[in-house]
Amino acid sequence: MTNKTLGVGIIGCGNISEAYLKLAPLFKGIEMKAVADINMAAAEARAKQFGVRAQSVKDLLNNAEVQIVVNLTVPAVHYKVSKQILDAGKHVYSEKPLTLSYRDALALQKYAAKKKLRVGSAPDTFLGASHQLARKAIDDGEIGKVVSGTCHFMGPGMEMWHPNPDFFYNPGGGPMLDMGPYYISNLVNLIGPVKRVAGMSITGRKERVINNQPNNPRNGEKLKVKTPTTYHALLEFAQGAVVTVSLSWDVWANKHQNMELYGQTGAMFVPDPNFFGGEVMVAGSDQQPKALPNWDHPLGKLNWGRPGGDLLWANYRCAGLADMADAIMKKRLARCDISMVAHVVEVMTAVMEAGEKRKIIKLKSTCKRPAPLGPKEAAGLMK
Repeated sequence: MTNKTLGVGIIGCGNISEAYLKLAPLFKGIEMKAVADINMAAAEARAKQFGVRAQSVKDLLNNAEVQIVVNLTVPAVHYKVSKQILDAGKHVYSEKPLTLSYRDALALQKYAAKKKLRVGSAPDTFLGASHQLARKAIDDGEIGKVVSGTCHFMGPGMEMWHPNPDFFYNPGGGPMLDMGPYYISNLVNLIGPVKRVAGMSITGRKERVINNQPNNPRNGEKLKVKTPTTYHALLEFAQGAVVTVSLSWDVWANKHQNMELYGQTGAMFVPDPNFFGGEVMVAGSDQQPKALPNWDHPLGKLNWGRPGGDLLWANYRCAGLADMADAIMKKRLARCDISMVAHVVEVMTAVMEAGEKRKIIKLKSTCKRPAPLGPKEAAGLMK
């Protein structure tokens, strides 16, 4: 590892900014310098909480101490803000989804190349211990060539927990653009790029009622739904596998495994791609799923829980950011590089188009599978 450190600024001081600011100190190569928000009070509150500078967006973009800017704004302005960051001569790391259209993702990719700058994007959960263990097992041939699979994310809707779920039900929202990045990024990590998609979509309910935290003043407020809330997709991968992906906010209960992959000689059961950890199980000719032995991977250690409670999860947001910083300094391809992320955006938006038009769509883009991140490589990113 290089001893250099790149300064990082954040634009957007909402809920997710707290996780980035808490977890960044775990990693080498990055140091949080400043935060900004269109609401200066929000920036000042985060700055005070974590001992960094609060700045206007303009001042942060002109801050010479900042080389990478993390875009944590709402998805509708991801493209606009990311382009502003590139205009300022700084690298971009965006929360998911990178953009709301493949056209915008491709434009950012080309513009960044022209400016000789890097763009990366969440999710980086596929870099977690469990998903990298699954990757190693597939690469080692434990289930043979992957030929098919299923993925399921199903729940009753964001209004059940999010205090301000409005944008999830407007154009640019919906479960495909919100949860799809986790599932499809992990499939690309495990299997490779997608060649063709088919899909169908529906809007399960035309109206939603906010009903979550007891002290939420918006409880009982009704929201009009302006985007599909259930997608069923079929993805054909370049290596030949065909995988079903179902994402829905119209399901009150289900018993589906989050991700199952079926190979020529076995089957694999992969934990929720929304998280870094979980149990990976494999079945062979005996048809009996058995857990793979845990490996000593730093991105699987429990480090996150509810305030005052036990540690329940492995949460290493910033792994993708730290890997990108290392890639910039070493002049290599980052694992969450825009070349892969733009492909994921095209997969998602093509499924959305297929759902609307009821047709099969051949993709224009492709990408390399991200390099694996084994225990040694992951430890090299951490302090």
